Amino acid sequence: MEQRAGPPPAGRGGALVRAARQILAETGDTSASIQAIAERADVGFGSFYNHFESKTELFEAAVVDALEEFGQAFDERLSGIDDPAELVTAGFPLSARMADSHPELMQVLRRRRLGHLYSDSSLASRALRDLQVGIASGRFTAVEPVVALSALGGTLLSLVELRFARPELDGDEAAADLAEMVLRMLGVPPNDAHEVARRPVPDVG
Repeated sequence: MEQRAGPPPAGRGGALVRAARQILAETGDTSASIQAIAERADVGFGSFYNHFESKTELFEAAVVDALEEFGQAFDERLSGIDDPAELVTAGFPLSARMADSHPELMQVLRRRRLGHLYSDSSLASRALRDLQVGIASGRFTAVEPVVALSALGGTLLSLVELRFARPELDGDEAAADLAEMVLRMLGVPPNDAHEVARRPVPDVG
């Protein structure tokens, strides 16, 4: 199992969240019975309702947990970077590498697709913040930030799909090419976009 970027959820509630994440990563099927989830988590059936009111609530918590881990991984590796263009593009190589180093996490995000892109999740908030800074500073073309988030999120998820569908491709090169396209969509000049998209990014653990 992959290493976590932050501490895992604690106690039996955390065990249930981890079990739900595993199910989402393996099949994306949320119809598993509470009994099956509890057995996978190695907790008693009755303890489920001490932590969650429904399976829907549990699977939502599992996705939020995955998004938070993803966001923490970004924060840890991108601290100190001020250029909004570099912050936006760095997510591409990190995501490509995490498909290999954190497959369960990335499978959860992959199977949930764009469902949480417009939520109040910390990951979406981070991306929207960076886009807003870039637009306000003139680094990016003035556009509705949520529209820019849609373009960024959709392209990023397409990269994750590509990593699982074609693992033989050079992940870093594919990430750089897609990041460059996004920067150009956001109004960054071509030569600048090419250079920024290929700046080195700290590796994932």
